[in-house]
Amino acid sequence: MKTIRKKQLVVVILAVLLSILFLFPLVWMFFASFKTLGESISSSSILPRTWTLQNYKEIFIQSADAPIILWLFNTGIITLIGTALVVVVDVLAAYALARLTIPGKKIILMMIILGLTIPGIVTIFPAFYLFKSANLIDTFAPLIFPYTASTIGVFLIYNFLLSFPKELEEAAYIDGASQWTILLHVILPSIKPVVMTLGVITFLNIYNDFLWPSLVINANEMKTVTIGIAGLIQGSNFANPAKMMASTLIATLPALIVFICANKYFVKSVTNSGIK
Repeated sequence: MKTIRKKQLVVVILAVLLSILFLFPLVWMFFASFKTLGESISSSSILPRTWTLQNYKEIFIQSADAPIILWLFNTGIITLIGTALVVVVDVLAAYALARLTIPGKKIILMMIILGLTIPGIVTIFPAFYLFKSANLIDTFAPLIFPYTASTIGVFLIYNFLLSFPKELEEAAYIDGASQWTILLHVILPSIKPVVMTLGVITFLNIYNDFLWPSLVINANEMKTVTIGIAGLIQGSNFANPAKMMASTLIATLPALIVFICANKYFVKSVTNSGIK
């Protein structure tokens, strides 16, 4: 019994140390954002000697070189639309493959599995030239359409539907429910954890994406927050670390809030995946 408690204590201590290690950059960024310009350059202490909100005031004033709010707005539109499209398309595709009679279903499933093995970097440059030839560079189109479906999402939901009891659907059919009604009111509530997990993962991937937006966006007013913040490192704000930390903190908060709010769905999804 004592051996088990000692092992649990060791695991807890390691978890706390790892948590401190991962949270320290966020804590340092938070306090550094409230420092003055002079202190952020000269002082290495975590806590600011003089607290100021000047960095945040300057950020929320729309400036031509660093419109953080506009970048966040662009990122919000792209992320929300892209996530919604992925969830809708993946759920419908997985349901069709799991429940409907589709010609060439095995071939489609094989193509989806093969798609999982293709590195994303391989498709970036062909996709770039497609959008460039269509004169869609510096528009929302190349930032949204590549995210309209996810092979891993289809595969994940498809496997969950294979273990879903068909008796519930048959009972709903007997009661006169249509296929849409069964999908929306019988199946979807049951697979909500995995759908929410897919949505959150997609949200974070789109929100944090840097490489693809940096290729298809050049105009400052069309930038997403990731390439906008990255551009500040080479801009005039590089001489103001405190303002840069304030900008980074504002850019980090939406993704952090979404992850914290949806954390319970990750736990439910992992738990349900082990139940047969």
